[in-house]
Amino acid sequence: MSDFDVDGEKARPVLDLPLMSLREVVMFPRSIVPLFVGREASIRAIENAISDYGKKIFLVAQREPEVEKPGAEDLFEVGTVSKILQLLRLPDGTIKVLFEGLYRARWEALGEEGGEGDFPRASILPLRESDALTAESEALVRATQEALEEYSKINKKLAQETLLAITAINTAGRLADAVMPHLKVDYRKKQEVLELEDPVVRLEKVYELLQGEIAISSMEKRIKNRVKNQMERNQREYYLNEQIKAIHKEMGREEDPQAEVNELEQRLAEKNMPDEAREKALREMKKLRQMPPSSAEYTVVRNYVDWILDLPWNTLKETEIDIEKARAVLDADHYGLEKPKERILEYLAVQKLVNRLKGPILCLVGPPGVGKTSLAKSVARATGREFVRLSLGGVRDEAEIRGHRRTYVGALPGKIIQSLKRVKFNNPLFCLDEIDKMSMDFRGDPSAALLEVLDPEQNNTFNDHYLDMDYDLSQVFFITTANSLHSIPLPLQDRMEIIRLPGYLETEKRRIAREFLLPKQIEAHGIKPENVRMSDNAVLEMIRTYTREAGVRNLERELAGVCRKAAMQIVEADDLDKVVTVTRQNLPQFLGVKKFRYGEREANPQVGVTTGLAWTELGGELLMVETALMPGTGKVVITGKLGEVMTESAKAALSYVRSRSNMFGLRSDFHKDIDIHVHVPEGATPKDGPSAGITLATSLVSALLGVPVRNDVAMTGEITLRGRVLPIGGLREKLLAAHRGLITKVLVPRDNKKDLKEVPDEILKDLTITFVDHVDEVLPLALEGEAEAIFSGRADEGLPLFRTLREGAGCDVTPPVPTAH
Repeated sequence: MSDFDVDGEKARPVLDLPLMSLREVVMFPRSIVPLFVGREASIRAIENAISDYGKKIFLVAQREPEVEKPGAEDLFEVGTVSKILQLLRLPDGTIKVLFEGLYRARWEALGEEGGEGDFPRASILPLRESDALTAESEALVRATQEALEEYSKINKKLAQETLLAITAINTAGRLADAVMPHLKVDYRKKQEVLELEDPVVRLEKVYELLQGEIAISSMEKRIKNRVKNQMERNQREYYLNEQIKAIHKEMGREEDPQAEVNELEQRLAEKNMPDEAREKALREMKKLRQMPPSSAEYTVVRNYVDWILDLPWNTLKETEIDIEKARAVLDADHYGLEKPKERILEYLAVQKLVNRLKGPILCLVGPPGVGKTSLAKSVARATGREFVRLSLGGVRDEAEIRGHRRTYVGALPGKIIQSLKRVKFNNPLFCLDEIDKMSMDFRGDPSAALLEVLDPEQNNTFNDHYLDMDYDLSQVFFITTANSLHSIPLPLQDRMEIIRLPGYLETEKRRIAREFLLPKQIEAHGIKPENVRMSDNAVLEMIRTYTREAGVRNLERELAGVCRKAAMQIVEADDLDKVVTVTRQNLPQFLGVKKFRYGEREANPQVGVTTGLAWTELGGELLMVETALMPGTGKVVITGKLGEVMTESAKAALSYVRSRSNMFGLRSDFHKDIDIHVHVPEGATPKDGPSAGITLATSLVSALLGVPVRNDVAMTGEITLRGRVLPIGGLREKLLAAHRGLITKVLVPRDNKKDLKEVPDEILKDLTITFVDHVDEVLPLALEGEAEAIFSGRADEGLPLFRTLREGAGCDVTPPVPTAH
């Protein structure tokens, strides 16, 4: 078998040659390729080609590289007749063979060489090629050569000698076959090129693939350059950062400021917050990166960013409103207070239905120690909210609420924002305690700043001076507490719903002491419940003579004192089972001398001494009014540290008495010969208000007529010059004081009849309540004996008697000795 010119015009005979299949490799004519051969059939085909076929072998690619023993259907139809140039056997049994492609051919039939060394053999038909030069082929050759030169600049693996050798080829077919082995394309695309018989079409396909490879190589080069630059930049930054760390270490600073900024940015990325706050934080962090850590502004900006990141912008604690659970919690924590608890439950029920907080702010008003703050804490526990308490007592600077602007040294946000940062949730229950104790000065009015906080229509855009951006407080449940309303500005009151917590009754205090306070103090002092036996009379005596309060705070202190004494006796006796008995008689041994005189009525009726009723923040009190007459020139002296309103009430009462002198049987000018001294005992205690008007009038009439005032009657009501009795406030507390002072009859303005609904039945059953419209109705009920009968008879029978008492008396105003009753 001899070589022949495949580009000639002679007919091509069919040849029989050994066949070797290639995996993912396509052999092209006039290319030299080294291959590693390991399959037994392929090695036998190579050995037979060397020994019997003049080193000629037919190389064809497999369709699927995974097939170990390919059949006819697993091979492509076109391959390359190649010559074995060199063979090298390797120690592992494989061989390395150097092939040279001669010409392309198509196999016609496939068979196997029989015998001991089976290998595939094919009948092949060489394919005709014609490389006639045309203008199109010449242009395509030039374009391909230029593209190859461009490709060589990108792909450095193409050697310069190889490039020169390929660009020297000026025929389309040979150029296509020379370029194709150097392209990194899939073997299927190479097979498509191999099967194209028209050289121009084949070169056009090669040119297309070459352009694709140029584009891919250019992109690959850009990616590599970008990655390289990034790596160089990262290495540079790493090197510089290490240098900065070393510098900081030498200067005594352990932490890297840039690392701190990176940590802040990471926290910002993970934080759930409004876009406005996020943008502001990003701007501040950008400033932070450009500042040296040693500058004063760096600390200011860093603190500001920390505040933004620490606030619970959109972080809400899961809450649940269960009315039955809330009622159980309120009843377990507080005895009594039925009306306030019912109002709070109504408020929670509405919130559950509308599923939002927008509504009135609750304001709990009552004397100290009645449980306002603890009631707010119970509401927090019942609703599953965090509890925050902010005491406003003594606050007189607006910045306490709104914060300071960042331009000030040591600026901080207001207490509202600080408290939210502390609880880490944006929906706590916020108790603004002692809201009535705020004051104002040249630095501003904090109550005015609270107008925005406590307005449900505005607090979703609360603007703190330090943050200088809106913060949403609409999810916060605000409850405020106060002892009185008179010091709270009206606009602030208008934003709150007032819930009054009255003082506890003695019976309620006794039960609270028994069921709540005493067990709590026994446990706190490490003694057992059976170690202390305290009678109800002892508890009642403690309430009356050792405490004076509307709440139970001091009562708890006194119970703690009893427990301390009991603990001392148990320790001294060295007997853990010792029983300490506390009675009304031995109570001073535990608590010392009595601290207070609780208001009790006078033992006997007296002239000029009248029992009134007063309201205080601690509850109700008996108010004794005394009047004394002396020879004089008509002076009127009023003492007892009375306020302006009460002084005016005394003057109005005196004017009323003078205007009714005929009715009382007095001379019209009786006041000219006497001096009148009106005194209200406990002079160190300030007293004011108009409700003692009828008490003052009754005391004056009793002194002028010399008729005693009943000691079991108390009264309250404002008086006018015409003697009308006007309504008063605090009736519940006043009736509690009357009941405690063993009063049996109370005279009350008729317009206060509606207020009796708030008075417990256990108080009303022991009191006779009489409603009056005029002082003329008061005097017969308050004065003793004949005076009562005379006033009841509308003075027709009484005038002669009073004239008898007063006519001819001159300046002698000594009252007659009252008869015993």
